[in-house]
Amino acid sequence: MTNKLELKGKTMNTKKLLETYYEGFAKKSGWETVISDEFKFVGVDMTNTDPVKGKQGYIKVIERFSRVFKNMRVKNMIVDGDNACVIGNYDYQFPNGEKLNGDVAEIWTAKDGKLDSLTIFFDTLTFDKNTPK
Repeated sequence: MTNKLELKGKTMNTKKLLETYYEGFAKKSGWETVISDEFKFVGVDMTNTDPVKGKQGYIKVIERFSRVFKNMRVKNMIVDGDNACVIGNYDYQFPNGEKLNGDVAEIWTAKDGKLDSLTIFFDTLTFDKNTPK
């Protein structure tokens, strides 16, 4: 069982990792430094819960996603040890010209001083309607 002091230390480390990630993510630069090489991401297709595996795989996902979000901000962050939940708010501009604002629920884990996994939940129907096939 983790004692309260250890939990507080893990919580602070995870929070710092997330702050570094989101600061870079909002700028679309520098967020990669806190991602583990074995990173696992679920959220490209919510009907498929198999993760995209590896840092390079996640970087490719974000390269595509970065084309549609113009700004982002953290609305809420809850961190408990190596686990966290973030509500991110994004301003989107889709290839069809549609502009929208929406929230994304982002569930994180940290391991060995890096962000190790992310599962996201968002309005997949809006993305599907506004993204060319």
